[in-house]
Amino acid sequence: DGGPLSGLKVVELGQLIAGPFAGKTLGDFGAQVIKVEPPGTGDPLRQWRVVQDGTSVWWQVQSRNKQSVVLDPRTDEGRADVRRLIDEADVLIENFKPGTMKKLGLDYASLKKLNPRLIYVSHKGFLPGPYEHRTALDEVVQMMGGLAYMTGRPGDPLRAGSSVNDIMGGLFGAIGALGALIQRGITGKGMEVQSALFENNVFLVGQHMMQYAVTGKP
Repeated sequence: DGGPLSGLKVVELGQLIAGPFAGKTLGDFGAQVIKVEPPGTGDPLRQWRVVQDGTSVWWQVQSRNKQSVVLDPRTDEGRADVRRLIDEADVLIENFKPGTMKKLGLDYASLKKLNPRLIYVSHKGFLPGPYEHRTALDEVVQMMGGLAYMTGRPGDPLRAGSSVNDIMGGLFGAIGALGALIQRGITGKGMEVQSALFENNVFLVGQHMMQYAVTGKP
């Protein structure tokens, strides 16, 4: 039957893990996901850990159930093509560094005028606050949020083996999109959804922080 999200159109403007993971999740539920890739080598994930036959397993996992189109939103022509895609979309996913989408005129404030029903899913390093303009990586927030200090030997922080915050960021983005779609069914209006790596990490260690607050023992 195509899945519960059959008929939903998603435009993915993202690279590597967090944003594309959200797109992959919606695609797994049947949404049509159109991935916009830059000219040249495309999403850098295509080149990650390439195996003997020349393919990247990471790319195959992240990009299943998607269609790709090559567009360059840094050019007037490419930006116009992206806007045409967004005009027909239900959901937009992006995970560029802070300020990039606004610089391109593709931020939520601009696009909601074009498509008031648009669900705009933004993945960043930090949610609004003192660090919102900073970029981040999974390793960075694992160290900042304490997860790395719970991995490996005492006093020897170690990155968790999986990109847990990137993956969780994508999942929270997808969950937020689903909630926003329900709200749109009530109000007829879209909204912006934000997911961030640091806050994901705090969520992972939250119960341990509370345990320390109560017992005084890490």
